[in-house]
Amino acid sequence: MTLSRFLPILLTAMLAFSTAQAAEKAVTVTGEATVSVPPDTAVIRIGVSSLEKTAREAGEANAKQMTAVLAAIKASGIAERDIQTSRLSLQPQYDPNKGGTRLTGFQANNQVTIRIRDIDSLPTVLDRAIAAGANEMSGIEFVVSEQSKLLDQARDEAIADARRKAELYAKAAGAKLGQVISISEEGTAPQPRAMQAVRAGAVPIAPGEQTLRAIVSVSYELTP
Repeated sequence: MTLSRFLPILLTAMLAFSTAQAAEKAVTVTGEATVSVPPDTAVIRIGVSSLEKTAREAGEANAKQMTAVLAAIKASGIAERDIQTSRLSLQPQYDPNKGGTRLTGFQANNQVTIRIRDIDSLPTVLDRAIAAGANEMSGIEFVVSEQSKLLDQARDEAIADARRKAELYAKAAGAKLGQVISISEEGTAPQPRAMQAVRAGAVPIAPGEQTLRAIVSVSYELTP
């Protein structure tokens, strides 16, 4: 075998040996950090369901009642950009005792999704909507509006936690930390925590608290 043919094999072997040596002189640790904050925004679906004998009567009754509900929501300080229709339907209703063949009426449904940016006003908004005729409510969700910024804070703290652990291991091994070899994020997740309920009028609300968690895996070189 000539030198020119043997050289690539030799270089590959040397690279593999060098990589193996680097792997032996490294430490990999996991860093973790959490940031806990109360949510500042609520998203909820509110609507009206109307049952009448004819489709026209159901539609008209539903429209009249929903108009009053929307007026109450807007009067509570909710901007139009934070109100979006999420369900609109008109369905015939049948008597189940007659084999489901006898028409008994029509049910009209109109539902909107609203975003409440002042979470303290949520109980008042719900109270006014119910008083105006809302008879459907579902899917409440509490949100942290600046979640990305808070997650970045948790990531910074997770990196610091990883370095602290790596320095402990390096000291115990009689070595020093070198350059970072790799960083990977293992997961970020909001976790709800219990919080005292808020009550206004007839609607008690427990917004809870969200814990934003960041987990990173970091590998460092070890030097003498």
